[in-house]
Amino acid sequence: MGLSVCPAAVVAAPVESVWELLVDPTLYDTWWDARTERIVPMARAVPGQVLYAKATGLGRTWDVTLMVNAVNPEKHQIQMRVTLPLGMINDTTLTCSPLDASSSRLQFG
Repeated sequence: MGLSVCPAAVVAAPVESVWELLVDPTLYDTWWDARTERIVPMARAVPGQVLYAKATGLGRTWDVTLMVNAVNPEKHQIQMRVTLPLGMINDTTLTCSPLDASSSRLQFG
């Protein structure tokens, strides 16, 4: 049995600024609740890229692995599979859409 959710938020930044945070995995530590340990290959987001990270919770440190499946710069979209603690797997698409010159909509789903 699966669960499907599609959270979204309006971001007070131009779409290109938000997109830069998504395609540069060295910046993920600024917005995700984990600490990046290693990026293979070390590059902007590309299909097949794997990020290894550590997250903390419940008094423990947990392994998190993120694999980039697809990158579509024209649509400002990245598809990824995130393997989380306790056997959870999150297949998600991050999509950033411009609302106007100074704001964007970021959607996870």
